Amino acid sequence: MSPLTPGEWQAIWLTAKLAGLTTFILLLISAPLAWWLAHSKSRMSNLAAALVSLPLVLPPTVIGFYLLLVLGPQGAVGGTLEALGLHHLAFSFWGILIGSLIYSLPFAVQPLREAFAGIDLRLLDAAATLRAGPMDRFFSVVLPLSRSGILTAVVITFAHTVGEFGVIAMLGGSIAGETKVVSIAIYDYTQALEYGAAHRLSAILLAFSFATLLLFYAINQRVMSPLKPR
Repeated sequence: MSPLTPGEWQAIWLTAKLAGLTTFILLLISAPLAWWLAHSKSRMSNLAAALVSLPLVLPPTVIGFYLLLVLGPQGAVGGTLEALGLHHLAFSFWGILIGSLIYSLPFAVQPLREAFAGIDLRLLDAAATLRAGPMDRFFSVVLPLSRSGILTAVVITFAHTVGEFGVIAMLGGSIAGETKVVSIAIYDYTQALEYGAAHRLSAILLAFSFATLLLFYAINQRVMSPLKPR
């Protein structure tokens, strides 16, 4: 297999940057949302859960299309930015980042929601009687008991973003150094009948996906083993 070209390294770095930022931001957003969904008895929680899960059933091209309309120069967000003398977000890295956040949201929320739902709230009440504040209870009780869910959210969100294509193709196109991630580069190579180059990048994604899942199951087994009854 021939060595990677500078453009391919650039696509790999852009993919890693997109996946890393998406995962980090979604963890911050998803934690309070997942906690509310796990414990809220409001009727609005069903509506919120449906909206969060919508990307699971909605074609990525549909999400990308509507985001293109909103973030483009004629859209509500893009048009406002243009009126302020700024550039619209379509066909930019920040545009595809917004698309990735929306498309990968359920992959971060669902594992956290399941983990939070499994926590016995009496443990938090007990911690409160010991004068533990909300943040102290979160870091000393909630996080340790949710390790498996957090790990699942991180791994799945990152890996899912790495393999993203439809949203990015619609919203970002194929701009080198800006929106041309690995999945787009593979598509471009295939369209140009450069199957050797497409195979080179595809093999990297295949190896990465397998290694990520293997590492995930190994770590998850170690995380869960102390929680199992002896």
